[in-house]
Amino acid sequence: MEKGYTGLKILYISYALIIFFLLLAAPLGCIQSLKKQIASPEKALVPVRYLYPEFSDDMDIDSLAQAVNRNIEYLNRLDPGYTFSYGPEKFTALQVRESQEAFLRLVSSTSDTGILNREIRKNFLVYRAAGRTGDGEVLFTGYYEPVLDASMKEEGPFKYPIYRMPDDLIKVDLSMFNKKYKGETIMARLADNRVLPYYSRKQIEDEKVLQGKGLEIAWLKDPLDVAFLQIQGSGRLRLEGEETIPVGYMAANGHPYNSIGKYMIEKGYLTSEEMSMQAIRSYLAGHPEILNDVLNYNPSYVFFRVLDKDSPLGNIQVPLTGGRSIAMDSSLFPKGALCFITCKKPVIGSRGEIQGWTRFSRFVMNQDTGGAIKGAGRADIFWGNGRYAEIAAGYMKHEGELFVLIKRP
Repeated sequence: MEKGYTGLKILYISYALIIFFLLLAAPLGCIQSLKKQIASPEKALVPVRYLYPEFSDDMDIDSLAQAVNRNIEYLNRLDPGYTFSYGPEKFTALQVRESQEAFLRLVSSTSDTGILNREIRKNFLVYRAAGRTGDGEVLFTGYYEPVLDASMKEEGPFKYPIYRMPDDLIKVDLSMFNKKYKGETIMARLADNRVLPYYSRKQIEDEKVLQGKGLEIAWLKDPLDVAFLQIQGSGRLRLEGEETIPVGYMAANGHPYNSIGKYMIEKGYLTSEEMSMQAIRSYLAGHPEILNDVLNYNPSYVFFRVLDKDSPLGNIQVPLTGGRSIAMDSSLFPKGALCFITCKKPVIGSRGEIQGWTRFSRFVMNQDTGGAIKGAGRADIFWGNGRYAEIAAGYMKHEGELFVLIKRP
């Protein structure tokens, strides 16, 4: 009996050693992926008790005031009693608005970072984003407002349309059928008395299922321009004579967003180190034979509307402010929240080349969301428009920290 027990014990020890050495050999990312990802607002933000960041801002006060005031416009549209989840705590729309008004008074009254830090620690609650797996690290990327050549009619090189939302695209609230689907919706269409998924990108672009229905807003020169406009969510169409028309997100077809950048890495077209919006454009320009295959890997398709404001709108329907607006996962983080971020931004040379990356910190507002921005460890900075914005949005892929602030009750 003792001999059998000893053999069993040796077997257990052997298995334990095998598992230990497998874990040593495994890449860190593989080990981290085994951790449970944050899936609820209550765990997405962690209260900061002692280790506060150093609050300093690398931008001008006017842009911050503009972003906060636009945010207050959103809060004023809500029922004052509407509640937001700030991690484990709840705050009303009225509390959030009064908090941001108090913050704006504070930053407008002093430029002394010492006073600013003392007052924030005294009067505001600070929460840290938990990160993808609770480690506090947030991956920051960027987006911007592209300016694209366009025509109001199909002619010459302008062959690729952008569409407004079709009448047959419907949004179905699944909670009406079963309470377990509370908060879940699908985008669909009706055909032969059946509810079907809406058309995919391939059906819209290659099979032309929407052609001839009068949905075209304008035509662009390059299908990649259409795809990038959809990824950015908004842009300006530059017509002949330099007139520009602002367009923004109106709806999507409901298909999941699949990253074409990730697909190109998996296929070996680009490495993760090379990956950027500019690298994608350059590679596909030189390999037009794979363009459709790459673009159709993402079945999601975005429909637009012509905007009556100069700036693109975020998901809270206020104009975004370049460098001050960010996109986060709206299922985890409170919309319209005042945030503070630390990350890296590019240093651009006179010829438009990146000379390096420098650390920065600033206050920003959570005013948007995106199909690729999922989880407690992702944030997307809206850089505005222009050359710097395009470069920063195209190349930014850095880890940083994100905090959310609200005035103490």
